[in-house]
Amino acid sequence: MKPEVDNDICMHCGACVGTCPVNAIFLKEVSVEISDDCAECGLCVKACPVAALKGGI
Repeated sequence: MKPEVDNDICMHCGACVGTCPVNAIFLKEVSVEISDDCAECGLCVKACPVAALKGGI
């Protein structure tokens, strides 16, 4: 399952972007978006310091 982002608690730090092995996460001005290219590996969920990402493996 592709992770879901809670943009209300996301700090837009970019930790998830840097850990994505398939470059499927993008920082927008006020949100984080995960593309359909997501490999559902869960690395971004583990990397988020404020638990703004849920799901993945």
